[in-house]
Amino acid sequence: MSEAIVLRGAEVIDETGSRRADVLIVDGLIREVGDALAVPSGALVLEVDGCVVSPGLVDLHAHLREPGDPEAETVMTGSRAAALGGYTAIVAMPNTEPAIDNVAVVEQVRRLARGALCQVEVAAAITIGRAGERLAPFGELADAGVRLFTDDGSGVQDAGLMRRALEYAAPLGITLAQHCEDNSLAAGGHMHEGEWSSRLGIPGAPALAEEAMVARDLALAALTGGRLHLLHLSTAGSIELVRAARFKGLAVTCEVAPHHLMLTDEEVASFDPAFKVNPPLRSATDVAALRAALADGTVDAIATDHAPHPPHAKQAPFDQAPPGMLGLETALAVALTVLEMPVEAVLAALSWRPARIAGIENHGRRVAPGEPANLCVIDPAETWSVDGTAMASAARNTPFAGRKLTGRVRHTIFGGELVVRDGEAQR
Repeated sequence: MSEAIVLRGAEVIDETGSRRADVLIVDGLIREVGDALAVPSGALVLEVDGCVVSPGLVDLHAHLREPGDPEAETVMTGSRAAALGGYTAIVAMPNTEPAIDNVAVVEQVRRLARGALCQVEVAAAITIGRAGERLAPFGELADAGVRLFTDDGSGVQDAGLMRRALEYAAPLGITLAQHCEDNSLAAGGHMHEGEWSSRLGIPGAPALAEEAMVARDLALAALTGGRLHLLHLSTAGSIELVRAARFKGLAVTCEVAPHHLMLTDEEVASFDPAFKVNPPLRSATDVAALRAALADGTVDAIATDHAPHPPHAKQAPFDQAPPGMLGLETALAVALTVLEMPVEAVLAALSWRPARIAGIENHGRRVAPGEPANLCVIDPAETWSVDGTAMASAARNTPFAGRKLTGRVRHTIFGGELVVRDGEAQR
């Protein structure tokens, strides 16, 4: 039984709106929300005046590297990074070794997540071994509770196979999440194809490599009625395709990553592999389009694409280094820093909308009596500089090292337990 906790003097924000209130948490549930609540004997009182109390953040897209590469990250270190970033639930991607393409590996990851500082849901691969040749056993995996399927790290190149996948997925009530990249167009690219790739002499991957697959899969989703979620969209053209599909009534969802909201391909002029990611950092025009799409609701969610790598891997030359960036500890602050949107809108993209997409029932819910106490407390005005050497992740490959951000998580409460207090993980 966890101790009672009182959050006193906060601005409470959830899907129903905003109000000033105290929040009482008892035995893992929200007991009361209101003014000047009575404090139970022995309760922990946290003074949070000037802060926002929100449903915990939910990440649709985190690479936890287990099984296979615990040097880069473990489920436990990833969950600690997530909790420090305000997340109470994250979805672990299946590009592990072996790939998460069967129930046995799903259960292995779930065992590794026992005692984690947040809820760890598991996405399964669309194809066996993520090889793009044979479909994974959707029915068995769905029966085991998997709701999101993706070959993330690679797009399903075979259009006929993707059609069959969407057809099989529809009656199971599962969602297919696509990494949109046409390999024949992107082959050999290490950054965005454009002005800066030409200046730097680095082979580029064109925006069309993403947009061609976005267009194809939107058409397949319309044909099959399958649920489609588009991962880490990065170009203005992709956004326009989604916007047009939405106008026609297609129920597709999509996400963008924090780094694509702040950074452009100009960063690659440093030749620092910290700025190598897939899809690559794009142009300033693309960044502006992504921000606008979040503001107008075309983009549903901000997802971290948290992709840790051991230090030696990211110390390789740019063209040899693996793509990927850390994101869990900085996503909220990056979003609050760069987006000209109300805090409520930012939290919608980081909490309750991704919870719905992933089918995670106990997170992103109202801050109301009887609801699970999965919450984060945010100081939206605190400014801080990212210390790349002091991340909770096992890796250090943050592109935001040394940058000043605004907005920081003060406390995270998971299942009624205070797992982060005053910015420090409690276990």
